[in-house]
Amino acid sequence: MNGHEFESLEASAANRGRDVPLQYGSSRAGSNAHAPEKRWLRKVLDLIGFPPVCLVLWDGHEVAPSTAPPVARMAVRDRDALLRLIANPDLQFGEMYSAGRIEVEGSLVEVVEALYRARSKSAPRGLRQALLNWVNRPRPNSLLHARQNIHHHYDIGNDFYRLWLDEQMVYTCAYFPDRAATLEQAQIAKMDHVCRKLELKPGDRVVEAGCGWGALALHMARHYGVKVKAYNIAKEQLAYARERSRREGLDTRVEYIEGDFREIGAECDAFVSVGMLEHVGVAHYHALGAVIDRCLATNGRGLIHSIGMNRPSRLNPWIERHIFPGAYPPSLGEMMQIFEPANFSILDVENLRLHYAKTLEHWLQRFETAIPQVTDMFGESFVRLWRLYLAGSLGAFTTGQLQLFQVVFARARDNDIPWTRDYLYARDGDRDHGKL
Repeated sequence: MNGHEFESLEASAANRGRDVPLQYGSSRAGSNAHAPEKRWLRKVLDLIGFPPVCLVLWDGHEVAPSTAPPVARMAVRDRDALLRLIANPDLQFGEMYSAGRIEVEGSLVEVVEALYRARSKSAPRGLRQALLNWVNRPRPNSLLHARQNIHHHYDIGNDFYRLWLDEQMVYTCAYFPDRAATLEQAQIAKMDHVCRKLELKPGDRVVEAGCGWGALALHMARHYGVKVKAYNIAKEQLAYARERSRREGLDTRVEYIEGDFREIGAECDAFVSVGMLEHVGVAHYHALGAVIDRCLATNGRGLIHSIGMNRPSRLNPWIERHIFPGAYPPSLGEMMQIFEPANFSILDVENLRLHYAKTLEHWLQRFETAIPQVTDMFGESFVRLWRLYLAGSLGAFTTGQLQLFQVVFARARDNDIPWTRDYLYARDGDRDHGKL
């Protein structure tokens, strides 16, 4: 990028950000030596919507919007890192932070929240947006690519996830009927919440698409008397789930199958998917709906639990590239592409985004406690990458950037449906595992 291009960028920043006064800090090299850097810093702030964050150059020179007290200081360690932020802030903030070329002084969660709030008011437009969409395009989710994408995230080692997940290794949004509940209690409550919504009864046949480490399938079999066929394509998760089911004597009631959702053929009275839809991709929603239509009994129930968005929008490109390749959290409107072709009726929609924020608080706290072990396993860059992922996800849920949808559905002609929602929230005194 040459000087003329930066002058053009500065003119754009001055035009779009002219109502946002800036405070310039002192510099050891003097006030005139950093005219280009001042312009570049202002461009960064313009591109990210002028959040209340103080940007600090590698020599101590700083700039911040003066309309609100800064929530934290963000130190950019070198000129190349600053230029990368200008070129592609959504991607490069994560790249530079995980590489140690950006440091945050203060709460990382508060910084991310400030960035999300400001970013929603200052999205790139026109040719720049089209170019960024192409550069940041997600990976596909064909049958072959889906296995590669899942392996990237879920097969990095059970020992790693065991350090900061709950004791049952549940890696999806928990449910906190009581804010003081432990993570373990909240994950059990989530599994019961799902089972109530599905109205499970002894003898039901259940298909679970994307079973993680197997906790929900075992919970359904043990406490609701059902038989489960649980599908997954993450090999380490499957090995863990199979060993646990054998150890707990439930392997005759739960069958863990290595298979993609497109390979599901079993008939069922209940279909459930918790945390898989994010990895499917909108292009394959019709195929998922066809699988459910083929498998679900006449009076069957279905539940899909997924991270989502208020309107169609891509996942943060840094998270898609390094954490969840191929991931796409849908809007509710996009999710209807699963249900409408098969004429499924939506019975219940619930948004649990603040429960996911609370879940991430627990995960982040446990992760921070386990940093010495994680560093020994993978190194410092990996620690920074995962810290930002957890803190960034927490900030995305608290600011409404991300949602957590649970959608319950049934066949259109099924009138055997609950009259009220009382059955969801009445405590079952005869099941100690569900008590908080």
